[in-house]
Amino acid sequence: MSDQSAAVADEDERIKEVSNLRKAMIRPELGSICGTILVFVFFLLVARDSGMFAADGILNWGIVSAQFAIIAVGACLLMIAGEFDLSVGSMIGFSGIVIALMSVTWGFPMWVAIITAFTVAMAIGWLNGYLVIKTGLPSFIVTLAFLYILRGLTIFAATAATNKTIIGGVREVAKGDWLAAVFGGKIFAGLFVWLAELGVVETFVAGTRKGQPVIDGIPMLIVWALGLIIFAHIVLTRTQFGNWIYASGGDAQAARYTGVPVNRVKIMMFVFTAFCATVFATCQVMEFGSAAADRGLLKEFEAIISVVIGGALLTGGYGSVIGAALGALIFGVVQQGLFFAGVESSLFRVFLGAILLLAVILNTYIRRMITGEK
Repeated sequence: MSDQSAAVADEDERIKEVSNLRKAMIRPELGSICGTILVFVFFLLVARDSGMFAADGILNWGIVSAQFAIIAVGACLLMIAGEFDLSVGSMIGFSGIVIALMSVTWGFPMWVAIITAFTVAMAIGWLNGYLVIKTGLPSFIVTLAFLYILRGLTIFAATAATNKTIIGGVREVAKGDWLAAVFGGKIFAGLFVWLAELGVVETFVAGTRKGQPVIDGIPMLIVWALGLIIFAHIVLTRTQFGNWIYASGGDAQAARYTGVPVNRVKIMMFVFTAFCATVFATCQVMEFGSAAADRGLLKEFEAIISVVIGGALLTGGYGSVIGAALGALIFGVVQQGLFFAGVESSLFRVFLGAILLLAVILNTYIRRMITGEK
């Protein structure tokens, strides 16, 4: 090889080694990892003595974080595939009302109501994806339309059947139902009794539950959140389908040329997003014992913000499920931390807006690092 050729090779950026620092800087999770550390350090300093980091306090912000995480997982995969779903919040309220109407008002077994809710919601998710693909319209427009359609249908169905927008009595009809326990039950109850006996977990000191542990098990909501995070992470990082998701969002036309079924991938991601929204709705209905037509309000934006904090680019093709999960954890800790710190809860919305702006600025900088743009 001549000296000139060697010099050209040295200057060829395609064969330059990437430094470890640069590799770390372009990881999608970087911003959310830093944010998580800062948030925990902050509340350890200002709310340490408030009970926020006691066993029951951890459970409180863990439940809130799990709620964010469930819908963020679906939104994450869809955004990496290059699409948005603004109907997630309305889907939550719609699915909850379907479950309550079928089980409480019309007398169907709870397991039938839950399966029906999942089937209808996923069919609507498929329709969202189909319309986006066939019409060529932006997913923002199609799902914005369904945001209003689903919310209107939810309110209409509830009032037409019961003359109310809140339907109670779910907990009573769900007793003994095998599928209801999958969404509304708790696990490891015996473990916490044992920990209470060892003095690791506090117990109630008065009332009918005196002597019982303040935590009587881990809610299935948290189990579902962890399960969905693990499942989506494995799919995204360890399977061919995960590569297809990245390719579909990165450059759809180039992906088609290489044999990636882009249309099918995008539609399946809309279906998965609807599935996650229905998981959230079902767990919420079982927890509260009721369904309300206005449930899920603004949840679509909170899911998107979690994903953006997690490092996903709004243009698609780049992101991380772990990052989205950390974004959801940040939300849960901040929302509950403000309460424990005695701060006005309305400031949580201020935090959402500020951290979204910072995350987009950081992600834009990272995108420019990756693509070499100036």
